[in-house]
Amino acid sequence: MIGALTLLLVFQLVGEVAVRGLNLPIPGPVVGMGLLFVTLIVRSGPGEQLRATANGVLQHLSLLFVPAGTGVMLHFQRLADEWLPLTVALVFSTLLSIAVAALLLQRLTHRTPSHGESR
Repeated sequence: MIGALTLLLVFQLVGEVAVRGLNLPIPGPVVGMGLLFVTLIVRSGPGEQLRATANGVLQHLSLLFVPAGTGVMLHFQRLADEWLPLTVALVFSTLLSIAVAALLLQRLTHRTPSHGESR
Protein backbone atom coordinates (compact mmCIF):
# COMPACT_ATOMS: atom_id res chain seq x y z
CA MET A 1 0.00 0.00 0.00
CA ILE A 2 2.88 2.38 0.75
CA GLY A 3 4.27 1.90 -2.74
CA ALA A 4 0.95 2.69 -4.41
CA LEU A 5 0.39 5.76 -2.22
CA THR A 6 3.90 6.90 -3.05
CA LEU A 7 3.14 6.46 -6.74
CA LEU A 8 0.00 8.61 -6.43
CA LEU A 9 1.90 11.31 -4.55
CA VAL A 10 4.77 11.23 -7.05
CA PHE A 11 2.33 11.91 -9.89
CA GLN A 12 0.85 14.78 -7.88
CA LEU A 13 4.35 16.15 -7.30
CA VAL A 14 5.23 15.86 -10.99
CA GLY A 15 2.03 17.72 -11.84
CA GLU A 16 2.87 20.49 -9.34
CA VAL A 17 6.40 20.84 -10.71
CA ALA A 18 5.13 20.92 -14.30
CA VAL A 19 2.53 23.58 -13.51
CA ARG A 20 4.99 25.78 -11.65
CA GLY A 21 7.76 25.27 -14.18
CA LEU A 22 5.55 25.97 -17.20
CA ASN A 23 3.43 28.61 -15.42
CA LEU A 24 0.18 26.85 -16.34
CA PRO A 25 -3.20 28.06 -15.02
CA ILE A 26 -4.21 24.52 -14.01
CA PRO A 27 -3.93 22.93 -10.55
CA GLY A 28 -0.90 20.66 -10.28
CA PRO A 29 -2.86 17.66 -8.98
CA VAL A 30 -5.07 17.82 -12.09
CA VAL A 31 -2.01 17.64 -14.34
CA GLY A 32 -0.65 14.80 -12.20
CA MET A 33 -3.95 12.94 -12.49
CA GLY A 34 -3.85 13.37 -16.26
CA LEU A 35 -0.30 12.02 -16.40
CA LEU A 36 -1.33 9.08 -14.22
CA PHE A 37 -4.28 8.44 -16.54
CA VAL A 38 -2.02 8.42 -19.61
CA THR A 39 0.44 6.11 -17.82
CA LEU A 40 -2.37 3.70 -16.92
CA ILE A 41 -3.60 3.67 -20.53
CA VAL A 42 -0.08 2.88 -21.79
CA ARG A 43 0.33 0.14 -19.14
CA SER A 44 -3.15 -1.30 -19.86
CA GLY A 45 -4.56 -0.44 -16.45
CA PRO A 46 -3.41 -0.33 -12.86
CA GLY A 47 -1.60 -3.11 -11.11
CA GLU A 48 -3.32 -5.03 -8.32
CA GLN A 49 -1.54 -3.07 -5.58
CA LEU A 50 -2.59 0.31 -7.04
CA ARG A 51 -6.14 -0.94 -7.59
CA ALA A 52 -6.45 -2.11 -3.98
CA THR A 53 -5.00 1.13 -2.63
CA ALA A 54 -7.30 3.26 -4.78
CA ASN A 55 -10.32 1.28 -3.59
CA GLY A 56 -9.18 1.75 0.01
CA VAL A 57 -8.83 5.51 -0.47
CA LEU A 58 -12.25 5.69 -2.13
CA GLN A 59 -13.84 3.89 0.83
CA HIS A 60 -12.65 6.72 3.10
CA LEU A 61 -13.26 9.56 0.65
CA SER A 62 -15.51 11.42 3.09
CA LEU A 63 -12.48 12.10 5.30
CA LEU A 64 -11.01 14.22 2.53
CA PHE A 65 -13.90 16.68 2.97
CA VAL A 66 -12.94 17.47 6.58
CA PRO A 67 -10.43 20.21 5.58
CA ALA A 68 -13.04 21.83 3.32
CA GLY A 69 -15.60 21.75 6.11
CA THR A 70 -13.06 23.27 8.47
CA GLY A 71 -12.43 26.06 5.98
CA VAL A 72 -16.15 26.75 5.73
CA MET A 73 -16.42 27.01 9.51
CA LEU A 74 -13.31 29.20 9.67
CA HIS A 75 -14.93 31.70 7.28
CA PHE A 76 -18.47 31.30 8.63
CA GLN A 77 -18.90 35.03 9.33
CA ARG A 78 -17.97 35.93 5.77
CA LEU A 79 -20.44 33.35 4.47
CA ALA A 80 -23.11 34.80 6.77
CA ASP A 81 -22.38 38.31 5.49
CA GLU A 82 -22.53 37.30 1.83
CA TRP A 83 -25.18 34.56 1.89
CA LEU A 84 -27.46 36.14 -0.73
CA PRO A 85 -24.95 36.49 -3.60
CA LEU A 86 -23.54 33.05 -2.78
CA THR A 87 -27.00 31.48 -2.83
CA VAL A 88 -27.91 33.20 -6.10
CA ALA A 89 -24.62 32.08 -7.68
CA LEU A 90 -25.06 28.49 -6.48
CA VAL A 91 -28.68 28.24 -7.66
CA PHE A 92 -27.93 29.87 -11.02
CA SER A 93 -24.84 27.77 -11.69
CA THR A 94 -26.70 24.59 -10.70
CA LEU A 95 -29.63 25.38 -13.01
CA LEU A 96 -27.24 26.32 -15.82
CA SER A 97 -25.31 23.06 -15.36
CA ILE A 98 -28.52 21.02 -15.45
CA ALA A 99 -29.68 22.84 -18.58
CA VAL A 100 -26.36 22.36 -20.38
CA ALA A 101 -26.24 18.68 -19.40
CA ALA A 102 -29.82 18.17 -20.62
CA LEU A 103 -29.12 19.87 -23.96
CA LEU A 104 -25.92 17.90 -24.39
CA LEU A 105 -27.69 14.65 -23.59
CA GLN A 106 -30.45 15.52 -26.03
CA ARG A 107 -27.96 16.22 -28.81
CA LEU A 108 -25.87 13.13 -28.11
CA THR A 109 -28.86 10.81 -28.01
CA HIS A 110 -30.57 12.40 -31.01
CA ARG A 111 -31.26 9.60 -33.47
CA THR A 112 -31.61 9.93 -37.17
CA PRO A 113 -34.75 8.29 -38.59
CA SER A 114 -34.48 4.85 -40.16
CA HIS A 115 -35.68 4.15 -43.69
CA GLY A 116 -39.26 3.37 -42.66
CA GLU A 117 -39.64 5.99 -39.93
CA SER A 118 -40.62 9.62 -40.20
CA ARG A 119 -40.13 12.44 -37.76
